[in-house]
Amino acid sequence: MKTQLLYGDTGLALDLSGLQASVIEPRLIEGLGDEHSAFLKAVRAPYDTRPLRELVKASERLTVVIPDNTCPLPSDRLLPWIFDELAHVPREQITILIGTGSHRANTSTEIERMVGREVAQNYRIINHDAHDPSTLVHVGRSASGYGVQFCRHYVEADRRILVGFIEPHFMAGFSGGYKAVFPGVAGIDAIMHHHSAMTVADPTSTWGRLEDNATQRNVRAGGSLVPVDFLVNVSLNRRKEITRFFCGEVMAAHRAGCAFVKTSVMIECPHDYAVVVTTNSGAPLDRNLYQTVKGMSAAAQIVKPGGLILCASRCGDGFPEHGNFKRMIFEHHSAAAMLETICTPGYHEFDQWQVQLFALILRKARVSLLSELPDSDVRKAHLRPVKNIRVAIDEELAKLGQNTPIAVLPDGALTVPYVCGA
Repeated sequence: MKTQLLYGDTGLALDLSGLQASVIEPRLIEGLGDEHSAFLKAVRAPYDTRPLRELVKASERLTVVIPDNTCPLPSDRLLPWIFDELAHVPREQITILIGTGSHRANTSTEIERMVGREVAQNYRIINHDAHDPSTLVHVGRSASGYGVQFCRHYVEADRRILVGFIEPHFMAGFSGGYKAVFPGVAGIDAIMHHHSAMTVADPTSTWGRLEDNATQRNVRAGGSLVPVDFLVNVSLNRRKEITRFFCGEVMAAHRAGCAFVKTSVMIECPHDYAVVVTTNSGAPLDRNLYQTVKGMSAAAQIVKPGGLILCASRCGDGFPEHGNFKRMIFEHHSAAAMLETICTPGYHEFDQWQVQLFALILRKARVSLLSELPDSDVRKAHLRPVKNIRVAIDEELAKLGQNTPIAVLPDGALTVPYVCGA
């Protein structure tokens, strides 16, 4: 028995012969046979609003928000279709805004790979910069009382379209929807308040929960501070093929998309496991350790306390080097110390939310990592480096017993396992 782990661009074969292994995968949904036709149908008969081409006048300035290169969204196909549908709008009135959130700016090479050469060469494309006050405009206050700033190019547009990918999310329940805006094009102060220690620790901020979710509630409240005219969201399968389009009014289209995705990715398990193998869903999602916390979190949903999570994630972009994630992990001697610092009243540090989630995982289970990171750095991150997943499984089972049940999540964070009754 073998399975293929999503790892980088190539994948990683894992031999499961002789093991009591449960391979937990999303229900396979075939890609659309004619994506373009399905797109046209979705934008011309959208959820709760008029067709896309009727919403933008030729005289209006349009901003189209897309995610950065940590998301596998096929922007290179979607953007030309959107612009064809809006052919009456001159190119010079269109801005493509990359919703980086707090991530680094995408390079010109990355942008061309994301959107395609023709779009990259013929449209205005801007990286959002959450850290530059000169590019931000105050748009209001959140329900929690903190001020919110958005990118000026987004706020000053006459019309706004959000483009995104719906997948399970370890805090907001699902990605997509207003998340393209908040935190996608928000200022760093609002992003930090949004990811407060209290919100991250809230039990409702979890996988697959859309309603009554503390994080999703913040996303919706922040994202709706500036009107959105149209949403283009897609669902993808493990081959990165589009399986459905969800287009129209933000809330209606996003709810429909999340309901559809939930039926394929939420997988009930009869019990928890002493060993769980996971990934971070391959490229581009497993580009760094920061993103890999998502795959670890998926495994943590079904690992026994004190059990072992074995994660295969390429991490070709490092921790990454930018931001505070690496520094905060390295400067603390344990997961408990990380949590103590983060939960100190008044403490605010960029990237603390990902460190907090990482620490909560480490507090529940041991984590080993197969990656391209130097072994010394993996150890300093409180993880155990491994070179072979099967060898690591056998070493653990030598202590537990060869017949100990284990779980394997080949798609990592694209699968949301949960224990029956938990």
